[in-house]
Amino acid sequence: MSVIEGRQTAAYEGDLVVFLIGMRVNSWRAWRQWLPVARAMGPMLTELSADPDSGLLGFRNFIGLRSVTMIQYWESIEKLEAFANDAQRTHRPAWTEFYKQSYKGNTVGIWHETYVVPAGHTETIYGNMPLLGLGKISGVVPVNSRGRTAAERLSIKH
Repeated sequence: MSVIEGRQTAAYEGDLVVFLIGMRVNSWRAWRQWLPVARAMGPMLTELSADPDSGLLGFRNFIGLRSVTMIQYWESIEKLEAFANDAQRTHRPAWTEFYKQSYKGNTVGIWHETYVVPAGHTETIYGNMPLLGLGKISGVVPVNSRGRTAAERLSIKH
């Protein structure tokens, strides 16, 4: 990953949905319960990445000792919900199986948070960094091309 020198901001300009999703292993010994949950995300990402109309713009993982958190960027809440609720796609069967198995104990947990962000209400700063987050999705431009302050870049009027 090559470093882009100087202060940059993401060139992304549209509406955005930020979706945080994760799992937590509550009991290491119960690997038969948590391993299928951990393996379920890969096929979903493969399916979404192969479909340019899916609405998934990009994602990034953060792995901890007991947990995994993923940040996903989506074009719209409608596309996120369409994927989540379509019985013919990978998410719905995995979700149904998780809830069926989750009543057998609390060995693994899942969670998510969804944020709908209107266009013009994101602010990113990258200083001497490789592309990541929104910058990886859309490319970057010099920070000052979007405004001199965070308030200007976020379209906040004082």
